[in-house]
Amino acid sequence: MRSPRRLLALVLTGVVLVALAGWAVSTRLRSPADEASRRAAPTPSLVTAAVERRRLVSTVVVNGTLEYGSPLPVGLAGAVGGASELQRATRAPRPGRIAEGGVLMEVNGRPVFVLRGSVPMHRTITPGSEGDDVTQVQRALRRLGHRAPATGVFDRATVAALTRFYAAKGYEAQRPTLADRQTYETLRKAVRTAKETLAAEKQALDRGRDVLPLKLRLANARTGLKVARRALAEARSQELPPADEARLSAADSAVRAAEERLLEAEQALAAARTPPTSAPTAAATAAPTAAPTAAPTGTPAPAPTAAPRPTAAPADTRLLELRVANARADLSAAQEARELILKEAEQARAARIEELRTAVRTAQETLATAEQALRQARQLSPARLKVTGARADVAAAEEMLAEYSRTYGVSIPPGEVVFLPKLPARVRKVAVKAGERVEGAVATVTSSTFMVTASVEAAESELLRPGMPATVEVDTGRSYPAGLTAVGDKARTPGSEAVEAGTRAVLITPRAAKGLKAGTTVTARITVGATKDPVLVVPVAAVITSADGRARVRVEYAADRTRDVEVRTGLSADGNVEVTGALKEGDRVVVGDA
Repeated sequence: MRSPRRLLALVLTGVVLVALAGWAVSTRLRSPADEASRRAAPTPSLVTAAVERRRLVSTVVVNGTLEYGSPLPVGLAGAVGGASELQRATRAPRPGRIAEGGVLMEVNGRPVFVLRGSVPMHRTITPGSEGDDVTQVQRALRRLGHRAPATGVFDRATVAALTRFYAAKGYEAQRPTLADRQTYETLRKAVRTAKETLAAEKQALDRGRDVLPLKLRLANARTGLKVARRALAEARSQELPPADEARLSAADSAVRAAEERLLEAEQALAAARTPPTSAPTAAATAAPTAAPTAAPTGTPAPAPTAAPRPTAAPADTRLLELRVANARADLSAAQEARELILKEAEQARAARIEELRTAVRTAQETLATAEQALRQARQLSPARLKVTGARADVAAAEEMLAEYSRTYGVSIPPGEVVFLPKLPARVRKVAVKAGERVEGAVATVTSSTFMVTASVEAAESELLRPGMPATVEVDTGRSYPAGLTAVGDKARTPGSEAVEAGTRAVLITPRAAKGLKAGTTVTARITVGATKDPVLVVPVAAVITSADGRARVRVEYAADRTRDVEVRTGLSADGNVEVTGALKEGDRVVVGDA
């Protein structure tokens, strides 16, 4: 029989279960009104975003792969070493960095150096060579610390600097080969032999007697011409002969004597013509003055007259005048005699000079005749013909030796130098192995800096300009500063993939290579615009353009209540736009309804 307590517990449990079942059924049951209100749309509300103050940066994003830039296939311009025998690589190029003056590879045991320059190696540079390639070598030697001139000529100073450069690298500069030395010695022997032959032919000619009289006649003609020219020169420099000078001196003395006599006669005549001055006589002094008498009436009285002075009798000057006339005649005769002597002397001098000129012309004709006779005799002389031929052989041999000597000495074979436009560089791909023949390209080199080649839409490319700043982001999230190097065709590098139609290539260069690895896929962001300072920005969707063309935003100032604010827009980037107007940081602007 069950106990009362146990029965009570069972009853209470049943009541609780019935109550729970009633509550569950009541939650599932709804009235038609409740069901209609449940299915109705919620009350619409505004979607807003806060106005922010920050620096806005507009970028163009591209994806690409890090690679070393400017790949360039490298080949040798010619033979390495002095011989043109089979060229075989004895040390192949090694991938990696290579600096100016480094050894790219070895061919037949000879080095192939890398130097900086834009003019390719195209010939063997020998002593005396001139050109831009020589200038490049000289500048490279100076950069590498070896004193070299900057003349553009491969001279002795440049050869010395090149020899020091080779020695510092553990090699010997290319000297003349055995064949070159043999050729040089053969040319020297040819010159000696030609000179010996010429001396022998001259000796044979001197022993002959066929032209000796003509030689003597020529020597005499030359001497006669010299004497005639000397006599003519002396006659021209001398004013008068000694005899004429004596005559002229005597005539000058006669003229001076005549002048003295004339002067004395003229002075005597002048003294005779001057009357002496005499004192007044006593009678004239003591004579009384007669009193005037009365004149008849009506007639004037005569004026008193002075007593006449006594005059001296004139002197006789006829003899003196005759002496003056004779003296003048003597002076005129003396002067005429002097002029006659001068005229005769000048005529004699002119005749003498003309006679000497005739003698000079005669001597010149005699010399020309003697030279022509000797020349004709020598041309007809077999011995002379042999001497002429021997002299021509000597000239030809010396010319060939001089021509060969200009390029004889230390040289730079065309294959021992490779000029690259930029150094240091990197050997990216090796095209020849040790032991293989050297034919065509031996390696591919690139610049030592990383580059990212990518493509952008043509519309976006209009915003890009070389020199714009950029950043390169790797998979780890680290960013590296970079710059936009080129846009369009200039950004295309050899070996890069073709760009799709409607796009343009861009070339981006990181500022530093530390931490970067070739072949890494990166994301590059090119900055096309940025605000200098933090500005107010709102989402682009918040800006509405009215029918009048003005931009405005809707600012929420209370729950679901807004007001329009006119703004001016600026730079836009990443879905945001710079705005100025009656806004402040923290304002909520409407970007949509929800």
